[in-house]
Amino acid sequence: MAYSTINKSTDYFNTKLWSGNGSTNAISGIGFQPDWVWNKALSGGNVNDHRLIDAVRGATKNIYSNATTAEETDANGLTAFNTDGFTMGNSNGMNNSSTEYVSWTWRAGGSGGANTDGTINSTVSANTTSGFSICKFVGNATQGASVGHGLGVAPNVIFTKNLTQGNEGWMVYHSSLGNTKKLSLNEATGSATSNTYWYNTSPDTTKFTLGSNWGMNGNSHNMIAYCFANKTGYQKAGKYIGNGNVNGEFIYTGFAPKYVLLKKDGGDGWWIVDDKQANPLPNPNTQMIVANTSNGNNNSVSPFIDIYSSGFKLRSTWSGVNASGSDYVYLAIGQSLVGSNNIPCVAR
Repeated sequence: MAYSTINKSTDYFNTKLWSGNGSTNAISGIGFQPDWVWNKALSGGNVNDHRLIDAVRGATKNIYSNATTAEETDANGLTAFNTDGFTMGNSNGMNNSSTEYVSWTWRAGGSGGANTDGTINSTVSANTTSGFSICKFVGNATQGASVGHGLGVAPNVIFTKNLTQGNEGWMVYHSSLGNTKKLSLNEATGSATSNTYWYNTSPDTTKFTLGSNWGMNGNSHNMIAYCFANKTGYQKAGKYIGNGNVNGEFIYTGFAPKYVLLKKDGGDGWWIVDDKQANPLPNPNTQMIVANTSNGNNNSVSPFIDIYSSGFKLRSTWSGVNASGSDYVYLAIGQSLVGSNNIPCVAR
């Protein structure tokens, strides 16, 4: 049994399904004031890019998980972070009438404060309870530069993006792959190896280390990093090996996942599954979103995964999630107390 100091996971992460209205739209029912909103249109004639907005960069500031595009301002996009949600304007693509949306929301530490733990000063919004932080800094393209993350423990996953230069993709650190490799969130590619990514240095309790690559450390460029640390009973980043069988591996997380991000190291996309879009609830989960494309819901791989009270189980022979002998990495966030829900357990 895995236990946590988090008694209610929805105090720190929540998924919200909502409908666009083409006008001012106050989205509530999140359960907290979000500091990071990842928004995606699911259906209708305006399915387009993923829009990521955080409280450190400020409302109206978009970046895109499926593109290398630099930060853009949309005055009619997400205009405010509210105590129980957020407000959308009439932006095309973010609040179209008769379009269904999903928003994944995280609670960090507000708009952030100064952090001097690294050789590069940063603005950090951190939640040490849930193991999530947002870090904004100005790069210097120097091998071995470091940035404070504010978590008090070493992060297991870091997503970084150059906000200034539009031809630089996302750089992703995952502890299961090690400090010599990076993945790209906007691409369906495998990991690449270079000391210009993380300087072959793992993050520690106060900072993460950068190489000279401009995707994560552009000289005089604004940069953003989203950091996740493993938290028993709530959040886990890990790795599994596919078996190519409909009776796939069971991945033990110690909690019932409410959100799972999966990636094959060697190709294929970044697949997002959540507990709100599962159809039928809870199993089998047949709905997924691809983080590196602008596509809407994809249910062509059915069933996809089963979600249980202590982890998830692969139910597909599809190579994107379960090719025999292939390595996959994941980030799972979920219900904090094993056995506190009605989703059945499975034997490991």
